[in-house]
Amino acid sequence: MVSEHFGHCGEYAIFDVEDSIIYRRDDLPSPGHEPGRLPVFLAGHGVNLIIAGGMGPRAVDIFHENGIEVLLGISGNVDYVAQDYIAGRLSPGESSCHHEDGGECDGAH
Repeated sequence: MVSEHFGHCGEYAIFDVEDSIIYRRDDLPSPGHEPGRLPVFLAGHGVNLIIAGGMGPRAVDIFHENGIEVLLGISGNVDYVAQDYIAGRLSPGESSCHHEDGGECDGAH
């Protein structure tokens, strides 16, 4: 399932897509949750797009600085979500994570 908070995932599904066809999926274990670590880790694995339920605004900025697009407000089975994205049927919404006043993401943890 797509995580409500990207930074708290235990693993990340990485899809290799060519000509609108998924030809490989790898599940990478998380290297840990430290500010700035995930964008560098994932960029090193060729990631250019993140799809998640929620992510803090600073994390979004760091991903953008590393050339990684971010789509938020997504939920569902990761395989179906990937197919929907490729087919142009994915509709991003609002992030479930706001980190207002230093708090957590709407109690989603």
